[in-house]
Amino acid sequence: MTEPGEPTGSTRRMPTLGQSDDHASPQAPNTSADAREPVPTLEQGDGTARRFWSARRVPAALLALVVLGGAGLLLYDIAAVRADHPAMQWRRSLADGLAERNLDDIAVLIGAGVAALIGLWLILLALTPGLRDLLPMRRDRADVRAGLDRSAAALVLRDRSVEVSGVQSVRVGMGRRKAKVRALSHFRELDDVRADLDAVLEKAVRELGLAKPPALSVQVHRPAKKG
Repeated sequence: MTEPGEPTGSTRRMPTLGQSDDHASPQAPNTSADAREPVPTLEQGDGTARRFWSARRVPAALLALVVLGGAGLLLYDIAAVRADHPAMQWRRSLADGLAERNLDDIAVLIGAGVAALIGLWLILLALTPGLRDLLPMRRDRADVRAGLDRSAAALVLRDRSVEVSGVQSVRVGMGRRKAKVRALSHFRELDDVRADLDAVLEKAVRELGLAKPPALSVQVHRPAKKG
């Protein structure tokens, strides 16, 4: 049966996928690979990645406190003298001592040596980057710098070493320029174990992605006999 006023046999056309519709929502923006901006990268990686610089907050804070305290005490004493008060005892004693002692006096030489050592230490802190435990990694992207802790790198090399057949235990000393691996082998020939370790560790060092891969020093020994 049909409702009154509806023509017989009329059908309603349903919208189909991909068909344009005036009331359809706007299309999503094109997110294809061609439309995205390329990620800035460095050609062949940057093997000259520099070390990370330490903030040196503790030495800087200690030096600032010493300078601030000394300058404040000296200014206070100078202001007190200008206000017709006597100078502090420490300044009078220091002035008298410097006036009476010769330059070759032991106390003067010791004080000058200590001041020179402190100055050299501060200059060394200012000119060196610090953070020796953080190894810089290769820079494959222009806006990213990464570093790897030396203990983490040593742990990776140790885990790779114990996977070699015949290795009982491994000790790894990870430096900035050299990685020393000492392994104990309880079976197999030592030369065979050393050759496998060299191959495994060379691959592991490359996979660390360090800007300056450390040189490898591998030693394999038998465990000490008990009794």
